[in-house]
Amino acid sequence: MSQLSGKTAIVTGGGSGIGRSISEAFAAAGASVAIFDLSEEAGPETASAIEAAGGKAIFASCDVSSGESVATALSACQEAFGAPNILVNNAGIANIGTATTTSEEDFDRVMKVNVKGVYMCLHRILPLMIENGGGVILNMSSIAAVTGLKDRFAYSASKGAVHTLTLAVAADHLEQGIRCNAICPARVHTPFVDGYLEKNYPDNKEEMFQKLSVVQPIGRMAKPEEIGKLALYLCSEDASYITGQTFNIDGGYLNLRG
Repeated sequence: MSQLSGKTAIVTGGGSGIGRSISEAFAAAGASVAIFDLSEEAGPETASAIEAAGGKAIFASCDVSSGESVATALSACQEAFGAPNILVNNAGIANIGTATTTSEEDFDRVMKVNVKGVYMCLHRILPLMIENGGGVILNMSSIAAVTGLKDRFAYSASKGAVHTLTLAVAADHLEQGIRCNAICPARVHTPFVDGYLEKNYPDNKEEMFQKLSVVQPIGRMAKPEEIGKLALYLCSEDASYITGQTFNIDGGYLNLRG
């Protein structure tokens, strides 16, 4: 079982969904976890749940697209647990639309969070990792980065950027002890999915849930904890030979659709 004893991990968007599962998996494996999240409800609740289970966690309010906000949250992490060894860039937002239907405002908003947010965390946190002898970066990408998905123009562009900046970071900082990888999930059953169905299909949620599920050849969506287990492995010493890679966790979506 992959272990993170004695490590300090930052998980952006760590209060809910995939981020919460990663935070909980890391804490259960012995890491001290700093949850960087905008939500003043989900973030503290997840940190409290981790502590109640015997783990170590803090919540730090953070807008990842703001360098000042990231710096403030990073200071809170250092004060509580010391310099980070692991950074998981998980915070992100979705958007539905094509090149012709996506507004300039929506495009800018998606890129600000999903791309600039990753940059700001790397820009502020990587120097500390390098100063302390190295560390691990894990970026949350998507199968949208490597295949065409309808009505996901801005989202796909943002995850394509995350995909390639993962390779750039891995190449630039290999000799400084930094490993950098990315995870590319297909659809994951998170509160976002439930909210999307409630908003858009209130009268036939179960039917639409099933339709969204069977898009994956395996016949269901991923569970957040399945992403969390892969993240745990990639950020542990068990994966010390892995860098500059992207891992599809997609229920056969990319290769098995007939």
